[in-house]
Amino acid sequence: MQGQMMNRPLLISGLMEFAERIYPNNEIVTRRVEGDIHRYNYADAAKRCRKLANALARLGVSSGDRIGTLAWNTHRHYELYMGVSGMGAIVHTVNPRLFPEQILYIINHAEDRVLFVDLTFIALLEPMAEQLTSLEGIVVMTDRAHMPDSSIKGLICYEELLDAESDQYEWPVFSEETAASLCYTSGTTGNPKGVLYSHRSTVLHAQASCQAGALNISLDTTVLPVVPMFHVCAWGSPYAATLTGAKMVFPGPHMDGASLHELIDAEQVTLALGVPTIWMGLLAYMDEIGKTLESVESVVVGGAAAPMSLIQQFEEKHGIFLIHAWGMTETSPLGTVNSNSRVMKSMPLAERYQLQAKQGRPIYGVSIKIVDDEGIELARDGVAFGRLLITGPWIADSYFREDHSENFIDGWFDTGDVATISPDGYMQIVDRRKDVIKSGGEWISSIELENVALGHPGVAETCVIGVAHAKWDERPILLVVKKPGETVSEGDMIDYLTGKVAKWWLPDAVVFVDELPHTATGKLLKMTLRDQYQSYLLGR
Repeated sequence: MQGQMMNRPLLISGLMEFAERIYPNNEIVTRRVEGDIHRYNYADAAKRCRKLANALARLGVSSGDRIGTLAWNTHRHYELYMGVSGMGAIVHTVNPRLFPEQILYIINHAEDRVLFVDLTFIALLEPMAEQLTSLEGIVVMTDRAHMPDSSIKGLICYEELLDAESDQYEWPVFSEETAASLCYTSGTTGNPKGVLYSHRSTVLHAQASCQAGALNISLDTTVLPVVPMFHVCAWGSPYAATLTGAKMVFPGPHMDGASLHELIDAEQVTLALGVPTIWMGLLAYMDEIGKTLESVESVVVGGAAAPMSLIQQFEEKHGIFLIHAWGMTETSPLGTVNSNSRVMKSMPLAERYQLQAKQGRPIYGVSIKIVDDEGIELARDGVAFGRLLITGPWIADSYFREDHSENFIDGWFDTGDVATISPDGYMQIVDRRKDVIKSGGEWISSIELENVALGHPGVAETCVIGVAHAKWDERPILLVVKKPGETVSEGDMIDYLTGKVAKWWLPDAVVFVDELPHTATGKLLKMTLRDQYQSYLLGR
């Protein structure tokens, strides 16, 4: 016997309609690419989304067509999120930090019909424009006064495109399983892989994000997504904010410490989302000007493990709780969240920090487990570590136009991470499986060693890699970028680490470098470094 409930599909257009009807006057603020502050509300945004849908229809766009974006976090990009998906097409966010060859590959692989591009990225696009074989039009996301001179012919002005249309449009109703958006992985090995999200997965992910045990987004929240909208849909935060009517503040391309502080202070941001390097820059700026972040209650850190020093600085200097989150492009991305709780608040601070450093517990809808190399599930005792697998309604079950069946095992996605799970459900990433260091049969976590080393006051960035060793097969070496003007020696680093990690974890060498290579999403490019330093210890 089935229930007797109405079967209404979960659609992204429903989020926009709800916000317009219930929270029409709630604000969306943007520091635009042009430099000024733009301010409007959900009612204004909804009208422009309908204009966009009409414009796309006039350009011949129909259900299932891919519409590319090369854009920052702005109100115009938000309109594309809602308008493109709302009409049944697929918004394809292109990461401009990828190599040009990868950008060319994914636009052609996705067969984007129209590309919307911010002014910043015109120069990036020009050398490859003629090789983008599927494109029928390129729209520049600005007004007529700021339209660029470009070698690309036939550029369309975004504001003129919308001005020519009516704001009357009836959002179509279709299956909630319809594809809504497309994001590609950063492609550290081989070509980037596409992950195709549905309306259902996106709405469910947004609802889950708003839980108190997750990101706790509500009507009273002012959200600053510093994580790019071209990186896993800004971790789903624009959808979650729309669902709750939360005020949204978009930073555009201006993500330096001074610009972020100005926005946070002026708009009274309460929740901000970004990768560790962004927050390190903001905290350094706040130290420089001698001020604190008064309005912010929580910051969300993902994309890389949050160093203990970052957790401590937010808490002790600014009274801000750092929410550690973990996920991937394949997981929409929220998989686990380490949110604040009464239990945490009652803990001694040092004990709470240790718990806070973990990546957290699964949010409702997601299940995780760890398995050994034979696929046998391991104990959730906080000690055993193995391959991390995940399943749930917003977890990918395949890649777009690719066959990588080895990543999908009996309804579970193999994340490529090595992790532990505690009896009370807290997951902690030990390492990426390809980055964990096996020394004399024992494993060393490069992530944990990096984060401890990063606590040294003279250190700006660290990277630990395993390299060949004549006796132990592999041993760690520590690469360090010093803060400007700081004097730090190899002996200083070893002394600092001694007593903070197991003795046999201590690196066999400390190498000081001017900079470290990163992927398009800001993660350390360890494969390149391993190739470069593979024989480093053999000659010593």
